[in-house]
Amino acid sequence: MSFRNRLVLAGAGGPVSLSIPLEEGRGQRKMTKDVRIANRYSWQSQHWKTIVSCYNRSPWFEFYRDELESLYSRQVNFLVDWNMACWEWTIRQLGWSTSISLTTQPVEKIEVTEWLDLRNEVLPKNIHQRFRSPVLYRQVFEDRTGFLPHCSILDLLCCEGKNARALLKAN
Repeated sequence: MSFRNRLVLAGAGGPVSLSIPLEEGRGQRKMTKDVRIANRYSWQSQHWKTIVSCYNRSPWFEFYRDELESLYSRQVNFLVDWNMACWEWTIRQLGWSTSISLTTQPVEKIEVTEWLDLRNEVLPKNIHQRFRSPVLYRQVFEDRTGFLPHCSILDLLCCEGKNARALLKAN
């Protein structure tokens, strides 16, 4: 289980986990570039409705709404294409400039002097141990649920907007 097809939002009743349905299910042992999204399910519509429900009252949602809605209405067949579209949107919102390259073959061992390899380090089952001090900010339903750590970057952006960059840098 990984984050490659899921995100966690802060909802009125607590954490809301959204996952993208995959062809061949979740136990696939293949490169992300080869993982197909099961578009026979209306996951994008369901995800969008949940995002609106969770963040419609957030201070910055209106600022991001149109672009997010466009992103969630785009037909995507491969998980890597979805992840890259989300990555590019996020980087643009944070005002970061960074380059990214994709591998074409599985990489068993990463040269640790050049890269930080977190492939098996940051997983849903261990994120609370790996990152004990999450970025703190005011969430939409915090008065009901308390602060929910380790939510998606979307939560941080909808709640903090342009200040998200400074919060991430400080942490």
